[in-house]
Amino acid sequence: MLFSLLDLAPVPEGSDIPQALKNSTELAQKAESWGFHRYWLAEHHNMPGIASAATAVLIGHIASQTQRIRVGAGGIMLPNHAPYMIAESFGTLAALHGDRIDLGLGRAPGTDMLTARALRRGMGHGDNFPQDVVELMEFLGPEDAEQKVRAFPGQGTQVPVWILGSSLYGAQLAAQLGLPYAFASHFAPQALDEALSLYRRSFQPSAHLEKPHAMIAANVFAADSDAEGTRLRTTMQQAFARLRLGKPGKLPAPVDDIAAHLEPHVLAGVNEALQVSATGSPDTVQGALSDIIERYQPDELIITGQIHDHQARLKSFKIAAEILKAA
Repeated sequence: MLFSLLDLAPVPEGSDIPQALKNSTELAQKAESWGFHRYWLAEHHNMPGIASAATAVLIGHIASQTQRIRVGAGGIMLPNHAPYMIAESFGTLAALHGDRIDLGLGRAPGTDMLTARALRRGMGHGDNFPQDVVELMEFLGPEDAEQKVRAFPGQGTQVPVWILGSSLYGAQLAAQLGLPYAFASHFAPQALDEALSLYRRSFQPSAHLEKPHAMIAANVFAADSDAEGTRLRTTMQQAFARLRLGKPGKLPAPVDDIAAHLEPHVLAGVNEALQVSATGSPDTVQGALSDIIERYQPDELIITGQIHDHQARLKSFKIAAEILKAA
């Protein structure tokens, strides 16, 4: 089974964006050496703790600092962009870095509604996601001299397109178009079982993909002990709670007792959202990842983990890679 890594270029409290980008570059280089198949970056906006907003720019940088690992978007939020502009951007990335670039597409704006309007002024509110996906793939598809509008760069690159989602909508669209599908189970796992089942049974083979390819996401907080892994996880619990409460900020430092920092109902909701996780010592994480893989039978597992300390974050992903290589 392939295993990959999702990065949001986190900006910890006490640090800044330039350092966060340096940290992501180092992580990508180490991820390549540890055997990760892909290194994906996610588009979010108006969030002080996330430095991957200009996702295509950061993908280009990461690809230039690595050699073999696939680098891509997990994902680009299609409502924020004209398909033609995405085709030119990812066509340029493909021209620079060859067949190492992936393009995952999401239907959400990846931010609040005020920021969404700032990103794409004057756009209507209709859901054009399926049509935009098809239009974008046409711009990246085989050369067609009869096509009135062509993407240069872009045309003929056939950058692999993925559909991302956390509901049945994305699963159905990916199956209909014959595209690989990635489910955001690291923060919205409620529909995971049903979405995977729908995608697999409804999949229509295409020129892009002969059979279903489903990726699921899991959080990993690995350390020398269960107690330390649990402590590392409190950073993401706090960050997720603040986001839900409309108070996003930089990535908070871990705490010893998360229950002392979050109201019980808030903590319960956060823990439900983050239930697809593996937390603790290497043995504990191995057991949790084995359970996730056995239950969902993914073709690929992509892991993530918002950890405050950069060295602890590197160590967590290294432990996970060693476990997944042996799986």
